[in-house]
Amino acid sequence: SCGRLIIVFPDVSIVISRIPLQRMTTLRSQLRSTHHLDHFLRDHQSDIFQRTYGQCFPAGASLHLGRSAEKLYNFMDAQYFGQISLGTPEQNFTVVFDTGSADLWVPSSYCRPFMVACLLHPRSGAFESSSYTHDGRVFSIHYGSGRLLGVMAREMLKVGSVTVQNQEFGESVYEPGYTFVMAKFDGVLGMGYPSLAVELGAPVFDNMMAQKVIDQPVFSFFLSNTSGQEGEVLFGGVDENLYTGTINWLPVTQQSYWQIQMDNVKVQGAVSFCQREQGCQAIVDTGTSLIAGPTRDILLLHQFIGATPTSIGEYLVDCSRVSSLPLVSFTLGGIDYPLSAQAYIRQEMIGDKEVCFTGFQAVDLSSPEGPLWILGDVFLIEFYSVFDRGQNRVGFASARK
Repeated sequence: SCGRLIIVFPDVSIVISRIPLQRMTTLRSQLRSTHHLDHFLRDHQSDIFQRTYGQCFPAGASLHLGRSAEKLYNFMDAQYFGQISLGTPEQNFTVVFDTGSADLWVPSSYCRPFMVACLLHPRSGAFESSSYTHDGRVFSIHYGSGRLLGVMAREMLKVGSVTVQNQEFGESVYEPGYTFVMAKFDGVLGMGYPSLAVELGAPVFDNMMAQKVIDQPVFSFFLSNTSGQEGEVLFGGVDENLYTGTINWLPVTQQSYWQIQMDNVKVQGAVSFCQREQGCQAIVDTGTSLIAGPTRDILLLHQFIGATPTSIGEYLVDCSRVSSLPLVSFTLGGIDYPLSAQAYIRQEMIGDKEVCFTGFQAVDLSSPEGPLWILGDVFLIEFYSVFDRGQNRVGFASARK
């Protein structure tokens, strides 16, 4: 079942909507297995899109670099996907439910046939839907691994058992490079705060709250590596069957990303990073599988682990050493959230050889409060996460195995 009815009013149903999440191979792993990763990363050092398509947009139409380049729009490491539908009749799309962005977009029927990415994914059928409204504005989103451009529209959106009327969304007409050709997902449903949105209009969860179609202004994530129980996102509440103990809450410090204060980071119980009195800031991001931090800290963390760098910024460990590697703990609200090596080491087969990569990545993001860390799926698989817009807080509890 995708959801269960809670309250029924004459004109509107209020529900808790449960969306199953499927775990798939990340784009990074796909590129690595086909020996394209080195080429892909080198190719994206320069912004070919900016030079080629910049003239298609009016001045200031979200094409500037600077701060926009700091958004967490990089889905090379996304690995959990779920299904939504748009239109009348409904058309299904597989999307990343991403707390690190705030826009909804899917491929457009306007996307040209020469775009290979468009041929390989479903496209929104504007001409077939009776609930579609064309907007006419254009948008551009800068991803860490490419750019896409498109046009805006409004449509009826269904997320599990919740229906959202007149949802603004982007129809992509240009999807560059390997990123979208090889991606296992069709689009992205952003779940960050409205200030993070590139597109004009309210994000999906804001419309759910405004239209009063969910029981509580809360959504929660359960992620798992267990076969047959891969994950879910729940709109409108929490599921007590998916975690143990109590939920520990932290206030959101900046209402754009789901940003919280992190007290420190410990290695084998010793405080090693975020040693300032005020700690540091962290973003809770369901759109990436990794944990990221400032380059200087991540380099030192890998020294503690005994990992060796590759030419493209990844770090390897000897697979035979995994059981002896140290605990890495993140202290949030005075509570330690420990990760064993089995949690932060990713084991992959390349050909007939097993290779072990760490789940830590160097990413330099800044905020007024200092450098930012990113807590992605490596962390969220271990801890059930709750995002509360009503009280602007994030909660964590131990995920039930």
